[in-house]
Amino acid sequence: MNSTELRYVGSLTSALEYAKNGRIEEWIHEYLLSDGNNKAFSDGLSMQKRYYIGPVEFPTSLLCRCCGPEENMRFRVNEGGFERKVLSLMSSISAGCDLPPIMVNFADGELTLNDGNHRFEAYTRLGVNKCYAIIWMSSESDVAEFEAKYKDIL
Repeated sequence: MNSTELRYVGSLTSALEYAKNGRIEEWIHEYLLSDGNNKAFSDGLSMQKRYYIGPVEFPTSLLCRCCGPEENMRFRVNEGGFERKVLSLMSSISAGCDLPPIMVNFADGELTLNDGNHRFEAYTRLGVNKCYAIIWMSSESDVAEFEAKYKDIL
């Protein structure tokens, strides 16, 4: 399949195919504007040049959620809705569904989970040690720092 024949699907397989063809940024925006239902994130990413790595398999132990029903979450959501979605995703993961990668920002030496908090929680509850992630950065210096810091993972 050449790059002109790519067809978006909200899945890891599709994201990997777009990445292989040098079009991961296109996949990200397609995802965020459709299945990901996160136009604000897509708009924010479009505000300046971004650098992307992935999708790559990334240790779940290095990440933490920023969205959920807990008081300490940056983005608090309804507990019942959160639980229903996480339980549904756990079933999907157990059934081998081709879920999209999570999206993580690396800036100032820190990782922030931006998209995929429900998926991440489902992976965590299932004891999954690694999940696929797209890592995005806003500067070449962050790219260099990320690659140096996580060279054994990449």
